[in-house]
Amino acid sequence: MVAQPLIDTEAPGACEGVWAQWRASRPELRIQDWRHLVVVAPHPDDEVLGAGGLIALLRSADIPVTLIAVTDGEASHPGSPTYAPAELAALRIEESQNAAYELATGAPMRLGMPDGGIAEQETELADLLGYVLSRLGGPGVRCAATWRHDGHPDHEAVGRAAATACGNTATELLEYPVWMWHWGAPQHPRVASESAYALPLPPSAVAAKARAMAQHRTQIRPLSDHRADRPVLPTHILQRFTAPDEVFFQ
Repeated sequence: MVAQPLIDTEAPGACEGVWAQWRASRPELRIQDWRHLVVVAPHPDDEVLGAGGLIALLRSADIPVTLIAVTDGEASHPGSPTYAPAELAALRIEESQNAAYELATGAPMRLGMPDGGIAEQETELADLLGYVLSRLGGPGVRCAATWRHDGHPDHEAVGRAAATACGNTATELLEYPVWMWHWGAPQHPRVASESAYALPLPPSAVAAKARAMAQHRTQIRPLSDHRADRPVLPTHILQRFTAPDEVFFQ
């Protein structure tokens, strides 16, 4: 299944000023009773882009955070003349470990599912996530995963699998958008404003998130001058993740 809308990273995307006003109008996400957070990322870097500030904020309060990387991100540069998929995966694993260090968490748990093929293993993923959540268990545990309408098939499959796992383990689910900020707008029918909550971030969390994003060099810098090696997250997209707040659907 192909998610719609498809993402065009060369397009300018939605106006950040409009999004900023929308975020400012959202009710605040309350985290006072949390005791553990599990963050599920389809690819290495999604957890930083969508929830890096939340992770840093919780870790500053000594609340444990478990990171799960569903794929190793080997398909981010199809046709690259510089790196084969296995080489790119190795680089992205290292980058995600470095980013986790900046956020004061342990290295992500790696599931090794195929990049671009999570939907085909969605049931297996839901079972694996359910096992993790059942082991952590109890009140105060939250699971954050990519939004089920984010516009990328892997992101949407992870969101659905996490929703199933949370439903089976009585765990509260949060969904964080990544590509919505680029393709969407507050008035878009897929953007469920009534279930969106904003988390204000202190400067220390914003700075930690920025340091973590900078670790993902294969995604934010060109691998070479070849067209297939262009950055997945060019500057105009990366800037969307520097706001002093984050949004989660609850």
